[in-house]
Amino acid sequence: MTIECSFPKKYPSLLRRDDEYFMSMAYNQAIEAWKHDEAPVGAIAVLGDEIIASAYNSVITLNDPTAHAEMQVITQAARVIGDWRLNDVAIYVTKEPCPMCSGAMIVSRVGIIVFGTSDRKMGLLGGCFRLQDLKTINHRPVVRSGVLEEDCTLLMQAFFAMKREGQWHESFK
Repeated sequence: MTIECSFPKKYPSLLRRDDEYFMSMAYNQAIEAWKHDEAPVGAIAVLGDEIIASAYNSVITLNDPTAHAEMQVITQAARVIGDWRLNDVAIYVTKEPCPMCSGAMIVSRVGIIVFGTSDRKMGLLGGCFRLQDLKTINHRPVVRSGVLEEDCTLLMQAFFAMKREGQWHESFK
């Protein structure tokens, strides 16, 4: 007798820690950002197959324009491993990093950057420009995009549509 699992393959496996699994963890951080009335962007840092840092956008909460999820997760990861060089670290982020965050990831030598949805206006890892292709930089991370892209895109679109339509209120927290 054969028993078949009816779970759709869309959901990440807790046993197989792959890009979808880790992006779903970053997505959970993006939901936390939404709950705090922040742009819903979440990020995690992974070393080996373990999450060593996680963060979400906190620009409004901290009144700090640099408090992007990526910036916070870079700082946390560096503290955890005790080195500013993050060569063996992978960062998963729900939205393509902006110029500041892309630059910080290259300067800190993040080994792998994986993002969900592209940002055609400000994304510097493929959306509007590919910073990693500049011939003069001394570090070129591996960049993968489109992981859980539909979910990450819909989350951003829904958040900003509700803000524009004035539908945001405290009950969403």
